[in-house]
Amino acid sequence: MSFFKKLFNKVSSKEKRAKEEEVFLSFDDAFVHNFIQKGGKFLYCTAAKEVESNLEKIIQENNWSKIVCVNNDLSTYIQRSEAKVISQYSNNLPFFTTCEHLISDNGDILFSSNQIGSEKLANMSKNFIVFATTSQLVKDTGQGLTGIKSNAKGVIPTNISAIKNYQIQQDSSDDFLSYGNSNSKNLYLLLLEDF
Repeated sequence: MSFFKKLFNKVSSKEKRAKEEEVFLSFDDAFVHNFIQKGGKFLYCTAAKEVESNLEKIIQENNWSKIVCVNNDLSTYIQRSEAKVISQYSNNLPFFTTCEHLISDNGDILFSSNQIGSEKLANMSKNFIVFATTSQLVKDTGQGLTGIKSNAKGVIPTNISAIKNYQIQQDSSDDFLSYGNSNSKNLYLLLLEDF
């Protein structure tokens, strides 16, 4: 009987060591893993035509007839769609925007006044479509904030905030920094490879 115990103990200790070993993922793999785990919807694109096609499918899937887009450069992606583009913020229409950075270590998306103006994320539409590129991936929030500062040409943007939850029913009351400011969104991410 002791022979079997030794045999099984060795196997279980090997399994323990295998489970304890850390898995190191690249920034993009870690971001996608964390983003999807939080309920985000991720669409990877290798060309601008794929962005247009995927955006059109998102709009059709949700039966949206109007979409808010305050960025003129982004509105060109909506041309194939039959949805009407609205250039003023509205909290009851889906919002198509860019972002500042994608935070790899936790799957958050960082915004500033460059994308959302002076609006609070909690007061904006519950439906977001975010266009980003792989060059916007950073390791953590600190690198994201540093990136915002270094990309600013003289004037650092304000209203810096992040969407942390991608399921509307999820409560963020356990996060001290988000207390009273639930900014969970139904979010689609169109990520364009630009390396």
